This record gives sequence, structure tokens and C-alpha cells, in this order.
Amino acid sequence: MGFLDKLKNKAQKTKGRSKEEAGRQTGDPYLESEGRRERTAGGAKQVGEQAKDAAKEVRDTFRK
Repeated sequence: MGFLDKLKNKAQKTKGRSKEEAGRQTGDPYLESEGRRERTAGGAKQVGEQAKDAAKEVRDTFRK
């Protein structure tokens, strides 16, 4: 499930980046801030996935 989660997070970041840029282009501060929130949330989730991967590697290293 990790791969799908990472893919969803990247998609969320991309969607947020698009909304943010669209808000800038149209002068809509609400859309821009909504995009920034989505991009930040996707990035935070991505960091969480990376932390889980690192913890799994550490566990696997000590099991050997």
C-alpha cells in the first residue's frame, strides 16, 4: 500500500501546485491559498511515508 500512498501524495502535491498557479494567474487569493494548503498537505504526507520506509529499513537491518 505504500506505493499507492506515495502516488496519491504526489498527485495531491501536483493538484495543489496547479491550483496555486491558477489562483496567481486569475488573481484569486482563495484559490491560491487552497492550492498551497493541498501542496503542503501532500508534502507532509510524503515525508510521513519516507519516515515509515526508513523505520522499516532500520527494523529489517536489526533483524538480520
